[in-house]
Amino acid sequence: MLDLLIQYWGTLQSRAASGDSAALKLAQLRIMIYQLPMMYGLLIVNTWGMVLPHENQFPRWQGITCPLILTAFCLVRIFSWLRLARTQVTAKQAASVLSSTRWLAWVFAIVFTTWSLSLMPLGDEAFKLHVAFYMAITVIGVIFCLMHVLSAAFTVTAIVNGALVTTFLVSGNDVFQAVAIDTSLVSLAMLIVSFTHFRNFAALVATQSENRRLANIDSLTNLPNRRAFFDALDLHFESATASGNRLAVGLVDLDGFKSVNDIHGHSAGDQVLAEAATRLATACAGATVLARLGGDEFGLIVTGDCSDSRLSLFGRDIASAFGDPVVVGDSSVRLGATIGFSTYPQSSRNKADLFEAADYALYEGKRRGRGSATVFSQAHRNAIIRESQIAQALRSPDLDNELSIAFQPIVSLEEARTVGFEALARWHSATLGTIAPGEFIPAAERSGIINDLTLALFSKALACAAQWPSRIGLSFNLSAHDFADERVVEGLARRISESGIDPARLDFEITETAMAQDFEQVRHAAEEFRSMGCGLSVDDFGTGYSSLSYLCKLPLSRLKIDRTFVSGLKEGTTAFTVVRTLLSLSRQMMLECVIEGVETAAELQTVAGLGATLVQGYYCSRPMDASAIASYLASERTGVSA
Repeated sequence: MLDLLIQYWGTLQSRAASGDSAALKLAQLRIMIYQLPMMYGLLIVNTWGMVLPHENQFPRWQGITCPLILTAFCLVRIFSWLRLARTQVTAKQAASVLSSTRWLAWVFAIVFTTWSLSLMPLGDEAFKLHVAFYMAITVIGVIFCLMHVLSAAFTVTAIVNGALVTTFLVSGNDVFQAVAIDTSLVSLAMLIVSFTHFRNFAALVATQSENRRLANIDSLTNLPNRRAFFDALDLHFESATASGNRLAVGLVDLDGFKSVNDIHGHSAGDQVLAEAATRLATACAGATVLARLGGDEFGLIVTGDCSDSRLSLFGRDIASAFGDPVVVGDSSVRLGATIGFSTYPQSSRNKADLFEAADYALYEGKRRGRGSATVFSQAHRNAIIRESQIAQALRSPDLDNELSIAFQPIVSLEEARTVGFEALARWHSATLGTIAPGEFIPAAERSGIINDLTLALFSKALACAAQWPSRIGLSFNLSAHDFADERVVEGLARRISESGIDPARLDFEITETAMAQDFEQVRHAAEEFRSMGCGLSVDDFGTGYSSLSYLCKLPLSRLKIDRTFVSGLKEGTTAFTVVRTLLSLSRQMMLECVIEGVETAAELQTVAGLGATLVQGYYCSRPMDASAIASYLASERTGVSA
């Protein structure tokens, strides 16, 4: 028992020297808020419980005045603690309250002990035992109420019981001496129990604090995680709202990370993410918060100077952090970073909108040019409103009647005639008028109705193609969302079967961007289409995530070279070399190759000289309505220009 007391005292001394953790102080205070009013209530009840049965034995100042003063002090402390229960307390304030509690423990212990012992000479043996009982039982109650502030409990016990035991031991009365020894042992046992309880309580608080820390840390990068990010955003947004200061949220997305997982595996991907986090932490030294939100996306909270110019410069610093390749084992990978920013109150008025605006800016940055920093602007807000209007109009019950198809010829230079048409979506909304595909297709993808739109347009295209000569093919574009949904692939196959059209006349076009998003699903869908006899083209080859692996791993039948390489095509230019190389590559791989965007006679002559056999563009023909195709083909047969 003595060893435990020594251990207890050592613990107290150690805590006094080092200071309890902030979490422990707050935890102690939360419990004391409920226990201390009970302790002062106990003092009041016990005090009057001892005085009232013997009120005629005391002078008025001892039997009435002193208890009233002590009661008043206790009531003041009760109301003080009750008021504290309704206050948001910081760790610093909690430390101050604990310190005052320890100091008041000395004051109350000395005052109550002095008053209690002053009553001893005023009564007989039974009365003295009543005083002893009052002091002993009150100390036990106080120990339990103060068990989360050990130093205060120890102080009260030492002062009260020390005085009581000393008084009774020197009294010469065997009964009093037995009471003194009993009281000492019980108090000692209570202190030991309290010490053990407090040690376990402190350990539990430490464990909870660590669990809370781990719950807010991303284990891979050691950055704050998504939960911590939004908690911090709540606090900073409230502060910005109260002060009127500007606040910015930034979202960082790593460019090219998905291919790291696909090529090098997830273990290498984790190494890359850890290195990326280190570089971001260095580049984002000016950010108030940097967190990993999930996958390869990171979040920033910026305070202070949040001007557009500063954010743009900040974004460039972040992007430049990935100028050097990241080493993974024996190889290295190149990454980029695209950043989207939004600011309060300039671009957003609430937390949710602030984050969504940053996400939109990130999306726009990726769409316009990866490795860039985009600050959300009023133009973006107008675009969102426009997209919202388009998304709402896309849900019109009359949408099927508003949709139509235009067809652009694909011409064979060897046969000097059209061999197919590419289907191009058109939409004339009853509420918004004519909307370009570049607007409504992305809106349909974001609103989740692109699959229904694809199936509706494909049905219309098939109905038109059924009227054409059997030698004329149909090219139809599919989005990444279409390839990713097995139900869409099945729906397309079912419509082909029901149409009665030879699948060999059909060619599905997919962009490189779609292949980069989910290559395995694209390959599965591509194999399904090819097994039916349909063709498969890579659209706009060379403008997205160009990779020769796509040509090797997919059962392709055709490449389509984007107009970017055709515009201003001249011998000796890089574009000239690229087109010549792609044409040669397609011939060696036994793939058809369509040159898109041929708009002038000079361009046609140049690509023909390079060996092109299939071309498409305004020089051959602009897109036309389905009703014009019959006359177009008829005029082509008679040699009349379309």
